[in-house]
Amino acid sequence: MKLADVVCQDAIVAQLGSSERDAVIEELVQSLGTHKKMKAASTKALAKAVIKRENEASTGIGKGVAVPHVKHKAITESVAVVGCSQEGIDFASLDKQPVYSVFLLLSPASNPDKHLQAMETIFKNLQKDDFRRFLRQARTPEAIIEAIKDADEDSN
Repeated sequence: MKLADVVCQDAIVAQLGSSERDAVIEELVQSLGTHKKMKAASTKALAKAVIKRENEASTGIGKGVAVPHVKHKAITESVAVVGCSQEGIDFASLDKQPVYSVFLLLSPASNPDKHLQAMETIFKNLQKDDFRRFLRQARTPEAIIEAIKDADEDSN
């Protein structure tokens, strides 16, 4: 699985409007909802489910990155969206540092294997220093898409 296969490129938010964790999650779910045509009720329920999951254990994995995720019955196929912040977001990260790149992943509750595959793809790429640096420097959706394509090429 390639990163470009799971990230909804139309929904990318290159400059997040919020610097508060829950509002960032809502903003990213809303962006996916707008571009994936989820029902409005689903976006609210999905954001609530992601925030509930985040409250159980932070997905701020360190090095300026967070990967909030949830498996939910309203989702039919795994989909991710990337959001970037220049100011940084408090995600209660393991390293206590702000988060600058957020990968939100939504997966169907009925297919945990697909969720794990998508998570593995995201984490594999986030381990790369260059990829994280390019994301942090990106100011436009096009720059983020370019970083994703480059990461996928490096994985070949």
